[in-house]
Amino acid sequence: MAVELKSKYDRQLRIWGEQGQTALEKASICLLNCGPTGSEALKNLVLGGVGSITVIDGTKVEKHDLGNNFMLDEASLGQSKAKCVCAFLQELNDAVNAKFVEESPEVLIERNTSFFSMFTLVIATQVQESALLKLDKICRQSNVILLIARSYGLTGLVRISLKEHGVIESKPEHFLDDLRLHNPWTELKEFAKNIDLNITDPVVHKHTPYIVILINIAEKWADGHGGCLPTTRQEKKDFKDLIKAHMQNIDEENYKEAIEASYKVSLPQGIGSQLHQIIDDSAVEVNSASSDFWVLVAALKEFIENEGAGEPPLEGSIPDMTSLTEYYITLQRIYQAKAESDFLVMERRVRVILKNVGRDPESISKAYIKNFCKNARKLTVCRYHPIEDEYNSPAVSELQKYMTDEEYCVAVGFYILLRAVDRFAANFNRFPGLFDGEMDEDISRLKTIAVGVLADYGLHGSTLSEDLINEMCRFGGSELHGVAAFIGGIASQEAIKLITKQFVPLNGTFIFNGIDQKSQLLEV
Repeated sequence: MAVELKSKYDRQLRIWGEQGQTALEKASICLLNCGPTGSEALKNLVLGGVGSITVIDGTKVEKHDLGNNFMLDEASLGQSKAKCVCAFLQELNDAVNAKFVEESPEVLIERNTSFFSMFTLVIATQVQESALLKLDKICRQSNVILLIARSYGLTGLVRISLKEHGVIESKPEHFLDDLRLHNPWTELKEFAKNIDLNITDPVVHKHTPYIVILINIAEKWADGHGGCLPTTRQEKKDFKDLIKAHMQNIDEENYKEAIEASYKVSLPQGIGSQLHQIIDDSAVEVNSASSDFWVLVAALKEFIENEGAGEPPLEGSIPDMTSLTEYYITLQRIYQAKAESDFLVMERRVRVILKNVGRDPESISKAYIKNFCKNARKLTVCRYHPIEDEYNSPAVSELQKYMTDEEYCVAVGFYILLRAVDRFAANFNRFPGLFDGEMDEDISRLKTIAVGVLADYGLHGSTLSEDLINEMCRFGGSELHGVAAFIGGIASQEAIKLITKQFVPLNGTFIFNGIDQKSQLLEV
């Protein structure tokens, strides 16, 4: 990456690194409809440095657009909205390749399905149900990520649709360091054994790293307990007391750290349930069409069953701790050497698998394999059902639960009503509440349609709040800039997760309730 680009994107490079930024710079984004929701989403991605954008919108700029879209001004009136927004976005970052198409997204979806296959990700904003269902099928056939964003008055939603998304760098907020204190390897045990915990030198004693303390005391414990480590609450308490017995002074920070980390000695050997589920997935039976992610999972499964003896590759990093510099550096080298050794075994297995399925053995880079090894314990796989399935075969039990849950009832109400207003628009060629003179009649119509949507979901006899239906009509299909900016911000955040394959993206329908200022995820 060029020096000037590193400087330009310095802050975000600290979050998703060079690999993530490179993925963004290679990404091609298509935006359907450049109203405030779409424009705000794309603005964030352009500033983030995506490779190229294509704006699709067949409308002209009207006066009402100037009140909710900061990317348009009076000089834009009467001009192509796609052209004006595209020009503004290009000004924000001249490194981005920006194009526009003056065409209705619905027409494009209907007549030129192959158009969408050239993109990494399609952001569909303000697209109604019938067109959305067709677009979802098109994107799934081409393995293109579809990101749906919609704002409607004081509510909005964001939803992701793609067959599958494998995340290597899930970056969970809380995750235990991979220290293997419950199962130290030979070099680590030998290093710990060579350090005497009973040394009389007070400086050395209070700067012996807690990793060494725990390994030595755990071995002493196991010798007196039939080779077993502490498991019960009482045993864990006794183990802590054994650590305390080795302290020479009450102010020895390294021993306090050892006591706090003592539970790591009792961690079960092997892998967690989530990783178990991934390596047992049917997709691990790889072939020439398998993604790099699943090729690596296949190699990981072999590693765990063989060289890993039930464990994944070591991450190779250690946290900061009270220690002599010499001890800490040696520990770092021991962990890094083990991680490198595990990586080399994994790399060999990956190359063999690639060759066996008829792919170039070098087609997966060393950097990618090394990153996979480092994050092997944190892998995540997200699968998304088609939108058509969600509409035709919803999780009725979940919807029923949400309908009766005081915390979620407004969110699910908006979810149902956003479908209902699309049906209303299909029937009357406009959104409800657009004309003041027909407000009462529109409320009645929308209520009837909403009851029909509930019936389609199998929720016979369920009703929605009259106030919520009234509010939905009062919104009149408007895009308020504050709500649009929020929904666009969520959409761009999810787009970055999907493109960089870092962090875990939303899996469900995100609903923003602007009335109560709540954001909730519905798993429907």
